[in-house]
Amino acid sequence: MNYEKAERRIQRYLEEVEEEGDDSADENEEDHVDTQDDVTDTEQEFSDSDLDGHEASNDDGTQGQQYKGKDGTPWRGDPPLLSRARKCDIIRTTMPSVTPETRNLKTVEECWRYFVSNEIIEIIVKCTNQHIRSIKSNYKRERYAYETNACEIEGLIGLLLLCGIRKCSRMNAKDLFKTNGSSIEVCRLLTSEFRFRFLLRCLRFDDKTTRVDRLKSDKLSPIRQVFDNFVSKCQMGFTVSPTVTVDEMLPAFRGKCRFRQFIPSKPNKYGTKIEAAACAETFYVMNMEVYVGTQPEGPYRCSNKPIDLVPRLCNCILGSGRNVVTDNWFTSFELMTTMLSEHKTTMIGTLRKNKRQVPVEFLNSRDRAVHSSLFGFHNEITLVSYVPKRNKAVLLLSSIHHDKKIDSKTNKPAIIMDYNRGKIGVDIVDKMCSSYNCQRNTNRWPVVIFYTLLNVATINSQIIFEANSNKNILRRVYILKNWPINLWTINFVIDRHA
Repeated sequence: MNYEKAERRIQRYLEEVEEEGDDSADENEEDHVDTQDDVTDTEQEFSDSDLDGHEASNDDGTQGQQYKGKDGTPWRGDPPLLSRARKCDIIRTTMPSVTPETRNLKTVEECWRYFVSNEIIEIIVKCTNQHIRSIKSNYKRERYAYETNACEIEGLIGLLLLCGIRKCSRMNAKDLFKTNGSSIEVCRLLTSEFRFRFLLRCLRFDDKTTRVDRLKSDKLSPIRQVFDNFVSKCQMGFTVSPTVTVDEMLPAFRGKCRFRQFIPSKPNKYGTKIEAAACAETFYVMNMEVYVGTQPEGPYRCSNKPIDLVPRLCNCILGSGRNVVTDNWFTSFELMTTMLSEHKTTMIGTLRKNKRQVPVEFLNSRDRAVHSSLFGFHNEITLVSYVPKRNKAVLLLSSIHHDKKIDSKTNKPAIIMDYNRGKIGVDIVDKMCSSYNCQRNTNRWPVVIFYTLLNVATINSQIIFEANSNKNILRRVYILKNWPINLWTINFVIDRHA
């Protein structure tokens, strides 16, 4: 009975709607929402006829304006109409935290040993002893070239880190082991000057007898096993913040190396380039890759183009609701499109002016006012040209911004504000590594990479220690001070002489 009443009531409503017609529609009804039910998570596609009658309030006076890049890429001056928020635009707001692998690590020593694990120590001990046996005949006395063990290698690493804390990593070994009171006393308690020099000369990370064969397929083979083991620990040890920075590091090195790089903008200028992905808030390094040029044919051969490199560095966060920030070396229209369509990950980055997708109007800054912004919208990507000072324009590309929002205090676009907050991740890691750099002078590039791993392990272990200690790990510490590393460095010494 109730069903028949409901059916008659619905029929009566339908008859009333037919009599009223379209002219009697209420102004508050959102008819256009119903017509967009079939639209996907991406923005709506506009035709030329739709743009002719479309009006929007624009601060830069570009209503209905259309632009074209040098390659014909169309850009519209009006923001697109969104049916609903895309899934990739919903940035996760969860706090950075530890993972089950590192949740029970309560001391700095335990956190550090997670990254420089026993497997890495065993590899170093095995390969170092192999090299010691091959050169033992060059010494008159056997006690000058006896083999090492895990405890001694840990003590050596602790001594290197302690020298980094005391700002004396580049100091001559004679000055480190002086007996007149001007040196660090722990150095003399740990080992002798001769043994210290000997271990650094003999430090190896791979089997030298098979290196020639492995070099035919991998240029990084002298330290590949240690490097991959360390990077896998970084990927599993911490959950990063919603913003991730992808940039390059350049540990100083001027020795012989087939893939040594020269980057004038870096403080060291010469070195081995390491591309890294780091958390923009906690500065945790989650992934790294050494640039070795074009690899030989084999399992390690891969493309070094940014369109392939950035997804590899961010493989553990793709599709997880995070945003990637890159500089103009990585950023491109093709990369941003690929990251959005194939990996469901948004990006923000500065753009070079020689890209063919950029319209000429966005490059011209002479006739534009200072602090003015010019926006262009292409499907799911936004291009902005900002004039920070006279006769200069800065280009940024974003796949997470879809409007012309301007910050009221600085008069800068929201894209630039978000970029400035997220671009500093790897730069701060570089600063912290240089502040407590344990790298000593060497002519062997594998040792330089190993020193970099020690620096990164020190930073990551401190972050995990603070997270497990219920401290505020989101504080921006540009120069970390008073690290409790001295304690576990001395513990290595105690273990060595126990």
